[in-house]
Amino acid sequence: MEPINARSILAAAAADAAMTDRPPVERRQRLSQAALAVANQKVRRAYSPVVIAGAVRLADFALLSFVGIALYLGYVARLAGLHWEYIAAIFGMTTTAVVCFQAADIYEVQIFRGQLRQMTRMISSWAFVFLLFIGASFFAKLGGEVSRLWLSAFFFVGLAALVAERLFLRAMVRAWAHDGRLDRRTIIVGSDQNGEKLVEALNEQDDSDIDILGVFDDRNDTRALDTCAGSPKLGKVDDIIEFARRTRVDLVLFALPISAETRILEMLKKLWVLPVDIRLSAHTNKLRFRPRSYSYLGKVPTLDVFEAPITDWDLVMKWLFDRVGGAVILLLAAPVMALVTLAIKLDSPGPVLFRQKRFGFNNERIDVFKFRSLYHDQADPLASRVVTKNDSRVTRVGRFIRKTSLDELPQLFNVVFKGNLSLVGPRPHAVQGKLQSRLFDEAVDGYFARHRVKPGITGWAQINGWRGEVDSEEKIQKRVEFDLYYIENWSVLFDLYILLKTPLALMTKNENAY
Repeated sequence: MEPINARSILAAAAADAAMTDRPPVERRQRLSQAALAVANQKVRRAYSPVVIAGAVRLADFALLSFVGIALYLGYVARLAGLHWEYIAAIFGMTTTAVVCFQAADIYEVQIFRGQLRQMTRMISSWAFVFLLFIGASFFAKLGGEVSRLWLSAFFFVGLAALVAERLFLRAMVRAWAHDGRLDRRTIIVGSDQNGEKLVEALNEQDDSDIDILGVFDDRNDTRALDTCAGSPKLGKVDDIIEFARRTRVDLVLFALPISAETRILEMLKKLWVLPVDIRLSAHTNKLRFRPRSYSYLGKVPTLDVFEAPITDWDLVMKWLFDRVGGAVILLLAAPVMALVTLAIKLDSPGPVLFRQKRFGFNNERIDVFKFRSLYHDQADPLASRVVTKNDSRVTRVGRFIRKTSLDELPQLFNVVFKGNLSLVGPRPHAVQGKLQSRLFDEAVDGYFARHRVKPGITGWAQINGWRGEVDSEEKIQKRVEFDLYYIENWSVLFDLYILLKTPLALMTKNENAY
């Protein structure tokens, strides 16, 4: 008797739906009650400590520069006129202050939470900057040309501004920490004694940002504990993917020894498709590498295996690129979109826009907008039937806008207003997209790895000719291959190159677009 699995259930559901004229219901993997209890908790979006620290550096520079220039214009410039040497000195002192703050290690989120240590380091660094400036002025014989009143005011007012800023920052950081925005939501793989030691080591650390959600383990014998130092076992390794798609997971940490190479590799083949950091804990390993080979979670050494793509400042740059670039393109494309809207209305009855469920970031289901290219009574929101050459469902206008990809222009609304699409990224495929009778993820190993980043209107695969109908295994494999290359080699310049090359690719590589 053939075993019942998730695929056979999905196939049966699809056949059932076809017989009853109902859309197929997408089945999701079941989780344990303990895992569901964690996954159903309300979780806010995380803030990057790297971006916060960078923003504080910029704020310090801007605040001190403003104070110095305002005092100079309000006192010195009114009496002695405007001298650019003062402005240059202010920017030099401000830059030196930021460098000294960095050297004093006060640009760390954990420091922002405190008060005494942060304030003492900041005050001593700010005083050092002024002593350095006074010493330089003395040796350059410029001491008599510098206003002592302005210098004193700059020191005390600048210090007061810094203290006020840090008190406000401390309140903000504590509020973010309370909301879980600074936590690294972590799951442990391995619920044995090694896992218990790892959880204990992480929990013993003061001011740790590690929030352990639970442990996962495939074993059901006595080696697998139901709880590891108070952290519950949530399920098996196969459940991690579904769990990470229902709630925010930032880090997967293996408690297995490096000697368990075969087991680790089998698990990594399943988990690498997730947009999370994956590390191996080295806390119990007898084999020691150089300290620089490790990354540390507090004092716990770990070995990096996979890193989440496009994080920290890269994510900020991509967000700005999408929102600003998308808004500009939307304004430029507005006349064309108006003409397409009019043509669709005159060509066939029905709505102008067509909405379809597609895969978004981390397999999130998103609504993607397109201009309607099929007759309204033959619309296919589930993409159960691929559009082919000379397809009778396609309208006259639809044939033209599909060939030229003008039907994709409404996705600019997704980019600019909803934020669930990027200008550039792997194309979002329909949730029920199939190659013949198989879903795409069944046809290609590692298919869901393309969802580690936000999907895009255009992409590396599209400008290389892999667009349009998917009627062979090679076409879907090539799309995934090019998408994974894009993810591993992303940069803003790469995005810009793809965006600028898209119009040319649409004109020269449209043989598969119907």
